Amino acid sequence: MSLMEHGSSAPIRPVTAVAWTSNIATCPKDFNLISSTEDGVAANFTRSFAMKSGYYLCYSKEQSGGMVVADIQVINDKEVIPHGYCYIPEHMESKASVGKKKRVCVLMVPEASVEAAVLDIKVTTKSRMMLQHYTCVGEIHGYVMWCKKGPFSSVLPRAKPRSVSLSLRELSLDQNAPPLPLRPSNPPPLPPGRKMSTRRGNLDSNNAVEKDSNNIYGISAIDGVPFTLHPKFETQTNNTMPINTLNNIRIKSLQDIENEYNYTFTVEENASSRTRPSLHTGVTS
Repeated sequence: MSLMEHGSSAPIRPVTAVAWTSNIATCPKDFNLISSTEDGVAANFTRSFAMKSGYYLCYSKEQSGGMVVADIQVINDKEVIPHGYCYIPEHMESKASVGKKKRVCVLMVPEASVEAAVLDIKVTTKSRMMLQHYTCVGEIHGYVMWCKKGPFSSVLPRAKPRSVSLSLRELSLDQNAPPLPLRPSNPPPLPPGRKMSTRRGNLDSNNAVEKDSNNIYGISAIDGVPFTLHPKFETQTNNTMPINTLNNIRIKSLQDIENEYNYTFTVEENASSRTRPSLHTGVTS
């Protein structure tokens, strides 16, 4: 019977680990060994002549890295282990062995992430005996496993979501109105000395009209970021080129281009007209 049923004011601790053990001597000191069933039968899981020694189920409620047992299942050896579950370990002597036809697996979760977990584990023989307030886990080697789930007293602090009311959000130490969120219709002001190009202003106005007609998922991450050119690429206010630059431009005529790029190919013609010297060889009889 749990602490809640006794009406004790002691904190209710959840089960933090489940394991197999050979006997009380091999059971770890922080584990509780289930030596007998609820109907008075030895809870020795020995159902095969090939096993040299039996084994018992044990569980612990000590702190184990902030993890608790949220659920227990008994599955066949051919079944796929459920996602997030793991087989319970074996704290046993070398000659002891655990049957593999039925396996016990547990779901370990962080203590701070749940409010209910496994509080107690009991074993009965394979009969019609029912345990009140307990959930049947499954049958294994002629025994039936039961677990009790419920809320527990957490030692670790749990993070609770804090809700901020609208009135608190409106409070501000500044008298100025709070800045509007970044949207295409109200981009942040440009820094001093910078100005936005006409083309960018037209694009922003067109994008604002187009995106306002869509939902908020059409807004990209760069919306509201001002587009400015580097000062060396900025043109003058009247968008005209300097007069001295225009005076240096000389328009060439067709004859000027012919004279500038005229090439007579005289060198190539002289080289091609030169005769190749022949080689004279004498023949002696």
